Amino acid sequence: MLRLRIGRDVVLTYGSGKRLPTEPRFRTQDSARQPHWEELPNMERNAQEELKAHLMATNEEYQKLASQHSEFAHQLDALESLPHLTQEQELEETRLKKIKLRLKDQMEAIVSQYRSQQVA
Repeated sequence: MLRLRIGRDVVLTYGSGKRLPTEPRFRTQDSARQPHWEELPNMERNAQEELKAHLMATNEEYQKLASQHSEFAHQLDALESLPHLTQEQELEETRLKKIKLRLKDQMEAIVSQYRSQQVA
């Protein structure tokens, strides 16, 4: 297993004992990171999906963020489908990825805020 420290709290890990070398596994180990979808138990995954569906139906800000995220994802898909990217297209790809990540973080903040209100 190869580990590469990227920042103070982020480590990039390559490979694991369970995968073949032809199937690399990259993941970050960050104390603040959310668990990957595959790591969630089925019940928790279903509850999270239900909560997101509820927010899509009731929360205008969440709807707007999700719509923007989807729009940028389509633009990114179009760029990534090109066989070769120019330098400007590579910059646009990076910009789109950062915007999508920011939007996803904002959506997750709304989910967390909603959960904390439900517990309180």
